[in-house]
Amino acid sequence: MNNLLPMQKPPLDPDVADTAPSDSVLTGYDEEHLITYLRLLDADAEGADWREVARIVLHLDPEHECDRARRALSAGNFVMAPSWLGVR
Repeated sequence: MNNLLPMQKPPLDPDVADTAPSDSVLTGYDEEHLITYLRLLDADAEGADWREVARIVLHLDPEHECDRARRALSAGNFVMAPSWLGVR
């Protein structure tokens, strides 16, 4: 008998926490933010400016929440070490 439940369809544009989980398995937060993670990867591949990514994808104002936006896009947070901050 399979005790795993199927993944629910993630919301298109959820708010983000200051830090993403660092569990070795997918968490509920990860499932909810799957589209956000994909948008971050797409933005990174396109060479998008980190301020634009913070504003559009993460709903953070890089002018008024600069430190929070940088932390959210920093290495070890979310799914990549983004090139926007020169961290790879």
